[in-house]
Amino acid sequence: MRFDVVSLFPDMFSAVRDLGVTGRAHKQGLWSLGLWNPRDFTHDVHRTVDDRPYGGGPGMVMMAEPLELAVAAARAGIAAEREPPGDIPVMLMSPTGKRFDQAMAQELAHGGGAILICGRYEGIDQRFIDRNVTHEVSMGDFVLSGGEIAALAIIDSAVRLLPGALNDADSALQDSFNTALTGLLDSPHYTRPEQYHGVSVPAELISGHHANIAIWRRQQSLALTAARRPDLIAAAREAGLLSKADEKFLRSLGGQAK
Repeated sequence: MRFDVVSLFPDMFSAVRDLGVTGRAHKQGLWSLGLWNPRDFTHDVHRTVDDRPYGGGPGMVMMAEPLELAVAAARAGIAAEREPPGDIPVMLMSPTGKRFDQAMAQELAHGGGAILICGRYEGIDQRFIDRNVTHEVSMGDFVLSGGEIAALAIIDSAVRLLPGALNDADSALQDSFNTALTGLLDSPHYTRPEQYHGVSVPAELISGHHANIAIWRRQQSLALTAARRPDLIAAAREAGLLSKADEKFLRSLGGQAK
């Protein structure tokens, strides 16, 4: 898998390339990273990438040409690495985009990556978006200073799903939102010591009874999801992913399980 990032701050991506799970996966050759600074595709001594907005208003707008040339360079880099390059998603980090989720991360992991566009300033010339961007994605209902943090999150979420990226392949299967858990939130986790400030590890987890442990984890997942993300319960129910035992347990929770 390969990610190409168009950013005015490419150094920010050294962390995802060099550290932690993603850094180890990069060293193993499971994924590669291309970094493209729009300033390298300008034609003036000041390496200008932004200008005042037509129609007035605050802030500056990123110019179309440096971004488009950077995307073209990224496409050329991808083509040199794999033939044929295939259809490469060009994803703009934008508060007006579709909410990024685990399903999108899985799609990226299976599809081979994407070109990620990190905006800055007041925005990006719409003509670049119309000509080049295939997807606009958002991390949520808040605004960041630029798209880099969102792009880092997208890379991390997709890379960790690659076979061999995690020391224990089952770790990804137990993640929140994973379809193996019917899209529910993960259950709580505990480790040693068995007693901490007077609080014990739940008895089910130290019983050694694997069936009871599985039931406890499933019920904790259901309860947590019902309390914090009832929309995920509704989605799982609509998709027919909740068992009769699940529904019985949810009814025992009362109103929060609706």
